Amino acid sequence: MKLSPKKLLIIDDENNMRHMLATMLRKTDYLIDTAADGTEGLNKINLKLYDVILCDLKMPKMGGIDFLKAAGEKLAGTTVIIMSAYGTIDNAVEAMKLGAYDYISKPFKSDELFLALKKAEERDSLKKENLNLKEQINAINENYNFANMVAKSKKMLAVFQLASKVAQYSTTVLITGESGTGKELVAKGIHFKSPRSKMPFIPLNCGGIPENLLESELFGFTKGAFTGADRNKKGLFEEADKGTIFLDEIGELTPALQVKLLRVLQENEIRPIGSTKTKQIDVRVIAATAKDLEMEIRNNSFREDLFYRLNVLPIKLPPLRNRTKDIPLLCIHFLQKFIKKLNKEIHDISPGAIAMLLKHQWPGNVRELENVMERAVVLAEKKIILPENLPFELGSKSGSARMDDFFEGFSLKQAQRVIEKRLITRALESTGGNRTKAVQLLEISHPSLLSKMKTYKIDIDRNGKQN
Repeated sequence: MKLSPKKLLIIDDENNMRHMLATMLRKTDYLIDTAADGTEGLNKINLKLYDVILCDLKMPKMGGIDFLKAAGEKLAGTTVIIMSAYGTIDNAVEAMKLGAYDYISKPFKSDELFLALKKAEERDSLKKENLNLKEQINAINENYNFANMVAKSKKMLAVFQLASKVAQYSTTVLITGESGTGKELVAKGIHFKSPRSKMPFIPLNCGGIPENLLESELFGFTKGAFTGADRNKKGLFEEADKGTIFLDEIGELTPALQVKLLRVLQENEIRPIGSTKTKQIDVRVIAATAKDLEMEIRNNSFREDLFYRLNVLPIKLPPLRNRTKDIPLLCIHFLQKFIKKLNKEIHDISPGAIAMLLKHQWPGNVRELENVMERAVVLAEKKIILPENLPFELGSKSGSARMDDFFEGFSLKQAQRVIEKRLITRALESTGGNRTKAVQLLEISHPSLLSKMKTYKIDIDRNGKQN
């Protein structure tokens, strides 16, 4: 689909200047209108929205500064470049404060004007990319999220729907899935969408605490119960009263603790170590594991009766390799997170980088993808994530290859040709064959790119693949 030409308005009281600028710019892709002063310029912008306005500073009736003041919000979507033969720094600063983007002094060479327009186009392109990114983030927030998780695959949307339903009840939930799939995030989402949301959410990794400490951590103890117990201490179940306790890696519990947990689930009561009395509690239990508990039961490593107490409402999280549709969405989500955290100016992820991310098997699941995106944001030197910003194990090419690997001999001309061809090919692959974006990465003109593609016989389609 061919894009409509951009509209440009020239406001200048000198007829020769208007004619010269219009003649010069008609060779470009702009549709040109002219106005003899600021008043006529105001009439023009009331009838048409312009992409760029070239406006003289000193004019009879209404000059450039007064034009900017009068136009106000009408120029919100327009890039204004002020021109003047009588310019001062104060004039430029005032014009910028009123919304002008750039300032060029008369007389100027054609190259200066085209450079200013090129900068304006790059600014407009970045604004559109930012707007597109914000729209994608808003779509994520509105349609594809549960708590701090994002997805659009059918499998994960079904998980979100089930978790939202079960959140309204105090039913015990068992969340299963590989490491890094987001089991704790689902548990938090269930808690914070539930009527218990204002009460504590207490997480505990059952495999991260030594067996001899885990019982006292869960159920508490009384003063004198054992050496070093110099005071009464509440356990996590009591701390979580009226709220939720999240028992991660539940499959790591010892048989003795499995029996005690079963009693808690059956009777809703706990007995601290060293106490002869029980305490009633009101705690919702959400458990999670990466293990196959039914296999553990067959191996006599997990109690069958406890499994059925926990497995009232099972939620199984699919691995990332089985829901690749979510990868681009997750990349945008993590990109937005890390550009804020690391204060980087990055606006997009190249098609080449996305293709590599889609091919990876993700043994570490979403946690691994998050780490990869943080690394990419740190390493990115452009305003776009490129394949070389990704880890080598994902298939990115090493940037440390020796020059001898690319060409032989000592000819500087030959070296230049080899390097130019390699960089142009890489830029086109990274942008999915988008030549406009490629020239921005390469910092050359569009005609120069076309000429070099012809010289080096580079033929890359819209998917970034060589023909």
